[in-house]
Amino acid sequence: MPLDKDIKIPIIHNTAIIDEGAEIGEGSRVWHWVHVCGGAQIGKGVSLGQNVFVGNKVTIGDQCKIQNNVSVYDNVHLEEGVFCGPSMVFTNVYNPRALVERKDEYRDTFVKKGASLGANCTIVCGVTIGEYAFVGAGAVINKDVKPYALMVGVPARQIGWMSQYGEKLDLPLEGEAQTTCPNTQQQYQLKNGQVTIIE
Repeated sequence: MPLDKDIKIPIIHNTAIIDEGAEIGEGSRVWHWVHVCGGAQIGKGVSLGQNVFVGNKVTIGDQCKIQNNVSVYDNVHLEEGVFCGPSMVFTNVYNPRALVERKDEYRDTFVKKGASLGANCTIVCGVTIGEYAFVGAGAVINKDVKPYALMVGVPARQIGWMSQYGEKLDLPLEGEAQTTCPNTQQQYQLKNGQVTIIE
């Protein structure tokens, strides 16, 4: 498939299956062996890597990048600019059993603007991952994640803060402090357990 940034219509590989009713925004790219269900709403400039599945009750914001072998199941909602690393996992049932039907018990999962979900991490359903949070490779998220938080481990724990650019910030986990992104020079402030940008 061409990678011409001026192309406005979605570019869809001929092995992909796009069910009737699915909405895919202009400039999006759908790669090999992708399946998008009919109720999915996908924004502009989205990249769906090889072997991605997108369920019916899914929203994917503009400029998200979903790498190979990711299944975005029903009730998962990604805001603008979310990165999903290769083979990371979403769930939508908290206590699944093969012999118990629980499709009416799906829990909503929200991933806020600019967050990154590392390769092979797992997002247990029902959580909200804050803006620009960064989930390390292989981590397991089973509770809400603060904006800008850097999360690693099983179960995941916070070990720091990340800038919008994706650089680790020189800030403590608690207390009050200020620092600057080493790449963009944007200033950040930690106060009351939250990181915000200093305008």
